[in-house]
Amino acid sequence: MASTKSVVTLGMFIIDEFSYTDLDGNTTKASTSEESIGGGGTYAAIGARIWLPPNKVGMVVDKGYDFPSEIESKLNMYGAEIEALTTRALNLYRGEIRGFQYLTPRIRITPRDLVNTALDTPRMLHFICSPSRASVILSEIQELDTWNPLTIYEPIPDRCVPEELAALTRVLPSIDILSPNAEEALSLLSIPIVHPIAKPVVEEAANRFLQLGAKNTVIIRSGALGAYVLTREAGGKWIDAYWTEADASKIVDVTGGGNSFLGGLSAGLELANRGHIRSVATFYATQDGLPAVTQSNDNSVQWNNDSPLRRLEVLKGRHT
Repeated sequence: MASTKSVVTLGMFIIDEFSYTDLDGNTTKASTSEESIGGGGTYAAIGARIWLPPNKVGMVVDKGYDFPSEIESKLNMYGAEIEALTTRALNLYRGEIRGFQYLTPRIRITPRDLVNTALDTPRMLHFICSPSRASVILSEIQELDTWNPLTIYEPIPDRCVPEELAALTRVLPSIDILSPNAEEALSLLSIPIVHPIAKPVVEEAANRFLQLGAKNTVIIRSGALGAYVLTREAGGKWIDAYWTEADASKIVDVTGGGNSFLGGLSAGLELANRGHIRSVATFYATQDGLPAVTQSNDNSVQWNNDSPLRRLEVLKGRHT
């Protein structure tokens, strides 16, 4: 069954809970067990969905017997076509440090799970995992010798340690786009992390990944600095963050920003036939959880009561 999907993520759909404390363990914000849609795969899929119709975006959602009807209703708002115990996790915020732990066993998705489904052989494949797991995913793609997706890989944060660099180096030549965040990149490469992280250090890290064999493109997501994009053909370029220091009061929750950035990137590559960078992480910072989608009076779709194209034009104007 040939897929009609442009972008599919192997990342997980997770039902999240949250806990907030200061560095001494004192509660700073009411912890909540209220069920919230989460998971890196979900954020990436909705990031792509902001730019693409729902029938062009796909992910696997494992629905257990405990899958809440209200969560399903929220998920369907983004388009029902975005395709055991439901995976649950606790997000732990201790000051500015984020922790994460699964509350149920993880259900990993691989390319074989897509075969003979509506998600089979999409044009682009996004995945978040350890380097050794990435090797398994790439091997399964190679087994399907008629499928050559553009691969977008996020190393999973807790495996961005120096001990994983050798495994990452082995898979780099097979990955089209490698995208850790700045701290993850520096940690993998054993480069000291000094805050605030400076642009030259990020640039050094990206160049190191190319030297280690990255196939073509390295994108290091760097928070307020923006994102550094380095390709073998065109060299390096900084893309500004949409939100500036003056907008700091508008930032509520940055959870999922990096995942959504790459979902937006994949949508931009699809819309420009794999030739343009486009990001939607801006829509993930001004509310808790996923952005709200609404239909405006002129029948255009808005996200958080704003237009993605308007924000894109603002960002493009800064680079003119």
